[in-house]
Amino acid sequence: MKKIRDLNIKNIENLIPHRKPMLLIEKLTDIIPMESATGIMNITKDNFFFNGHFPGQPVMPGVLIVEAFGQTAATLTSISLSSEVTKNKLVYLMTINKAQFRKPIMPDCILELKVRATKIRSKIWAYEGSAFVNKELMANAEWMATIVDKND
Repeated sequence: MKKIRDLNIKNIENLIPHRKPMLLIEKLTDIIPMESATGIMNITKDNFFFNGHFPGQPVMPGVLIVEAFGQTAATLTSISLSSEVTKNKLVYLMTINKAQFRKPIMPDCILELKVRATKIRSKIWAYEGSAFVNKELMANAEWMATIVDKND
């Protein structure tokens, strides 16, 4: 498939239900529907999680790195499918495998979350992702998600 236009935060809010402060990604770039995308997160001292996570030595929690991977993947999934397919649907995380946190992510930086769909079977999607700061690998993981009805 062909690369499509970048998405800003408003576009992302139209595709996934997350909102501030839990909407972590601010932009989606390098989007190839059904294949891959890059989520962008601006890491600053003002991020809500730094107040209590290693005060004086702020480190982004690993669980939020995984959440940012998930939001990037959910947005990729939603932009890849027609609005008829995604209407009244949510993308839920099912599994996390092989998560590795190689270096601490600290403010101030831009976190790039490169996500790739590795297998798509109906409502279940498998992904792999790598997180970078200044082109340096900070974390990586594999996970699966499913598309469910909002009412389930």
